Amino acid sequence: MCSNCDYTIHGRHFHYGWDNTFEPAQRVAPGSTVFFECHDSSGGQLSAKSTAADIAALDFGKINPVTGPIHVEGAEPGDALKVTIEGFEPSGFGWTANIPGFGLLAEDFKDPALTLWSYDPATLAPSAFGAHGRVPLKPFAGTIGVAPAEPGHHSVVPPRRVGGNLDIRDLSAGTVLYLPVEVAGALFSVGDTHAAQGDGEVCGTAIESPMNVTLKLDLVKDARLRMPRFSTAGPVTRHLDAKGYEVTTGVGPDLMAGARHAVADMVELLAGRYNLNPVDAYMLVSTCGDLRISEIVDMPNWVVSFYFPRIVFE
Repeated sequence: MCSNCDYTIHGRHFHYGWDNTFEPAQRVAPGSTVFFECHDSSGGQLSAKSTAADIAALDFGKINPVTGPIHVEGAEPGDALKVTIEGFEPSGFGWTANIPGFGLLAEDFKDPALTLWSYDPATLAPSAFGAHGRVPLKPFAGTIGVAPAEPGHHSVVPPRRVGGNLDIRDLSAGTVLYLPVEVAGALFSVGDTHAAQGDGEVCGTAIESPMNVTLKLDLVKDARLRMPRFSTAGPVTRHLDAKGYEVTTGVGPDLMAGARHAVADMVELLAGRYNLNPVDAYMLVSTCGDLRISEIVDMPNWVVSFYFPRIVFE
């Protein structure tokens, strides 16, 4: 619990998707610090006793529950909600899954697979992967946003102008996020917490992990943001950089095809070098490998690169 927080939003105050008619779980003044009890993206459907067979039984209507919503007094369309990410209280449990039909290489990996993680929530020491790998951790909230102005219920899966399922690894402790407000009160919610993720979250899941989050909510009046933006408190890849990277590329006129080539080649490289099942290598790179657009101006071909941190195995 947070002793210095103005409010606590318990995990029972959650919802699926976005709807600007949801009743607020709490009304707060700008400048309030709020402690949120957040669920993982499965909403508790997966546990430390789960197996790959449980992937097929997932209820996708209960994916990505978010805690909230919070009505921020005085928030109006055109304002920005300023969200200062104060810190995380991790649980020590996580999971990564290959979900059939989901992920960048869904055509290559059609069967369900599951990796379970255990980590020290106090030290956040790198978490073991198999016999030799250790993945550096960096907690963040994958889904963080406010209600859209468009009426009705909207899926939480795609990200939106008002935030939502952004899955940006750098929305971690110390970052300040600005979200465009479209409805009175903003109606802010957060969830889908992760212990680690690579940029791109290529298999569709990261180290999905329930945890609690402390945030400060404030307003910037008449900010007129077109899209979310954020400021980090310092370096963002220091936890991965120490041993350098292996890098594969995809080159061609289609960025998605290039991304698939780069990731597929990295999966092949790691599976061969470390004697991994290819689907295990695929899930591993989703937790700590980074997709980057290296070149997007030398038409007709663009370059996508995939960086895998050697610190995982060295």
